[in-house]
Amino acid sequence: MIEVSKYHATKVDLANEQGLVEAAKKDPKDFAVLYEAYYEPIFRYIYQRLDSKEPAFDATQQVFLKAMANLHKYENRGVPFASWLYRIAFSEVNNLFRQEKAQRTINIDSVSVYTIIEEMEESKIDRYHDKIVSIISEQLEEDQLQLIEMRFFEKRSFKEIAEILDITENNAKVKTYRVLEILKKSLK
Repeated sequence: MIEVSKYHATKVDLANEQGLVEAAKKDPKDFAVLYEAYYEPIFRYIYQRLDSKEPAFDATQQVFLKAMANLHKYENRGVPFASWLYRIAFSEVNNLFRQEKAQRTINIDSVSVYTIIEEMEESKIDRYHDKIVSIISEQLEEDQLQLIEMRFFEKRSFKEIAEILDITENNAKVKTYRVLEILKKSLK
């Protein structure tokens, strides 16, 4: 069984994981190890955005069906296999929003808001907390919200964000800091 790190993977972890992926490519029965390792984090990722269990369960199953069907297309890019699964999940959630007009859910905790404020180098944290929650939930566009969620709420690295969104790492940084600039301007 592989251990899924919440935020980072070592080179040894990545090599072990790649071995599991290669085994699953050869024999679909071996995909079960990857499924067991990643089902819960992928479900939580989807559920956090939908806030409804049944659609989240269904979407999670779709992610793993698509992953298994397209495993032969997976290429190791030096980031965890989970990044590829999160990209599929990201696409699946966006499809749900488009097709079913599902309501977007944002789960915001105070620690994440404080992290955003610290990143913006603001000194009066308490004064800005409620205003930032309001801006995030009401004014940000979907792609901006995704960046904030992945970076500050899920604590993902820019490299992992880039992999999930299929953009460059530099582009992930630039886009994230542009959203922070929007937040700064809205606070003034």
